[in-house]
Amino acid sequence: MAGVKLRIQGVDCYYGSIKALDGITLEVREGEFLGIVGPNGSGKTTLIRAIARILKPKVGAIFLDEESIFAMSNVELARKVAVVPQEAVTTFNFTALDIVLMGRNPYLGRLAFERREDYEIARWAMELTNTWHLANRPVNELSGGEKQRVIIARALAQKPQVMMLDEPTSHLDISHQIEILEILKRLCRQEKVTIIAVFHDLNLAARYCDRLVMMNQGKVAAVGSVEEVLTPSNIEKVFSVKVEVRRHPVTGTLYIVPLQVSRGVAAGRRGRVHVVCGGGSGAQLFMELVDRGFTVSVGAVNLLDDDYAVAESLGLEAAVEAPFSPISDEAYRQALDLALKADAVIVADVPFGPGNLKNLELALEALKQGKVVIMLGGNIEKRDYTGGEAKQLYFKLLREGALECKSLVDALKLLEKAAAH
Repeated sequence: MAGVKLRIQGVDCYYGSIKALDGITLEVREGEFLGIVGPNGSGKTTLIRAIARILKPKVGAIFLDEESIFAMSNVELARKVAVVPQEAVTTFNFTALDIVLMGRNPYLGRLAFERREDYEIARWAMELTNTWHLANRPVNELSGGEKQRVIIARALAQKPQVMMLDEPTSHLDISHQIEILEILKRLCRQEKVTIIAVFHDLNLAARYCDRLVMMNQGKVAAVGSVEEVLTPSNIEKVFSVKVEVRRHPVTGTLYIVPLQVSRGVAAGRRGRVHVVCGGGSGAQLFMELVDRGFTVSVGAVNLLDDDYAVAESLGLEAAVEAPFSPISDEAYRQALDLALKADAVIVADVPFGPGNLKNLELALEALKQGKVVIMLGGNIEKRDYTGGEAKQLYFKLLREGALECKSLVDALKLLEKAAAH
């Protein structure tokens, strides 16, 4: 087992008279990916600031390789610890290579220019983060994901033993989130860099971290393996939300499914509608239905799907599947239960592949049980990625009484008519 790289002992930190950290004691091992999770204001960023020596504890001590970080010079600490902020501000339009070379400053004398070695290390860091092709691009012209990878490359150019990141994937789409976290995981395994990262998303933390620290009100609420920390009881206690913790059938990692309670506007006034959707095809429909007084349920959808995010924000009941996974029998049963409770089912204009074909089977079962089923969009041939299976199910639905609408407006008219009866 790797030795202890960082030791935090009884640390209290304050902002003025407000205590932000309360008795934090923690050990981080060499080459470990440690995630820090917790609600807003729980002390996650403050802990990063304390380890980076931006904020000095009133009580307690922090040791790196058993040496107090407050006994180190600024240069010595910068050679050992790198920090990637949540948002990096670049006032001047430096090139990406200029930004990465800034990570070599702790190794240069005053007024000294970069050496060949510094350029070689900068190139190594950029190749590792897949940014070398951006070397001559102005940093302010880069996308969010590209810029974040450049900032990580700058931190790597410091050749640190410990890298700390404050919500490294915030404001990025899911493809960039995964790309950056894969890079960090590789750094732990191949370069033995110790990674400490603040996470907003529990599912991303569960997928990539070796251990987790869950914080609440400036204290450590739980620390240990992902399985030990991300329990339904811990999450309910700290985040005040009931969840189900499941294991991904492919990766074997845990993922969290909130157990939602519908709080739609004037719930039940116009009846219940279940929406089959995915990839953002249902978002506008949810909002229209809620605004018109319908109680709405959703599913089955994948946890990181855009439609799930909107449904969650609206407080809609949803049958949820693991990220990037085909609909399981369990998720299908949950979705079917929601569909059978509804007065009508709307199948949105969503592409169908092997992973979500069960949603068409769900619509067919709901139709057999006497539910109104509305097929939105048409053009199933262009949305069928199953070799014709989706097309066959779609036309079977129409033959057995499902209603096809070309637009959202037409679908809403049908629902309004059904609700009036």
